[in-house]
Amino acid sequence: MKAELLFFWTAVALYGLSTFCYIFGFIANYDKLFRAGLFSALAGFIPHVIAIAMRWAASGAGVTPFISISESLSLGVFMTVLIFLISEFTIKKVLPLGALVMPVAFVLLGWAGTLLKEVAATIAPALQSGWIWVHITGATIGFASVLLAAGMGFLYLFKERNDAGLAAKLPELATIDRLSYRFVAGGFIMYGLMIISGAYWSNTVKGNYWNWDPVEVWSLISWLIYGIYLHLRVTFGWRGTRLAWYSLIAVVVMIVSYWGIPFGVETFHAGFRIQH
Repeated sequence: MKAELLFFWTAVALYGLSTFCYIFGFIANYDKLFRAGLFSALAGFIPHVIAIAMRWAASGAGVTPFISISESLSLGVFMTVLIFLISEFTIKKVLPLGALVMPVAFVLLGWAGTLLKEVAATIAPALQSGWIWVHITGATIGFASVLLAAGMGFLYLFKERNDAGLAAKLPELATIDRLSYRFVAGGFIMYGLMIISGAYWSNTVKGNYWNWDPVEVWSLISWLIYGIYLHLRVTFGWRGTRLAWYSLIAVVVMIVSYWGIPFGVETFHAGFRIQH
């Protein structure tokens, strides 16, 4: 446990350094700090992966490393930083994207650290299903996608209000808008996978597809919010500023539905409790 904590808090510290670089890169209008922030995020990702692997190895057979809220937070941040790093190295001119992504990753992982407990020895046999992997994969990739979409929305608003300095080095507004749309579309698909797999899994465990669990309800609301985003864009032709603001507000709802509700309300998702 001590070694795991060492790697875990090293990751938190490096994500914090990355956050500092990105924020002060904006304040100082100095893009080299963005590159420092990117490589700090990359450096932090390595001990983060090691910490998750060590927790998984210590948990024993049948216990996956995302049962508790802290583990769920850690895995969500892991997937977010992974997709963020891939995006930074494959999409040109979006180095400032981390100015929104990394502060959120840093805060969520730091919160996870305050909730960290001993590794679970076992979980209910009914929950030891392959569907948990489909469900969690959809959830984490979906969250990462919409957070990056919000990051693109932030860059859009920044460039729209500035035409020199850092803003001049960003892609054209239409390109940023299109990237945000693609991330939202990907997140919407993965959220759909999360909900469908969760419903099927619930039926195998509890005998019904929908239980009106608060997390289920909020997840459905979040999915519909992004469905409305796509509808507004495809059907009504919304573009630019309105959708940029929409993506920023929607990601707050998503974070609340993922971790705020299970943290504050007794639900099936808060540590995967189940009544027998």
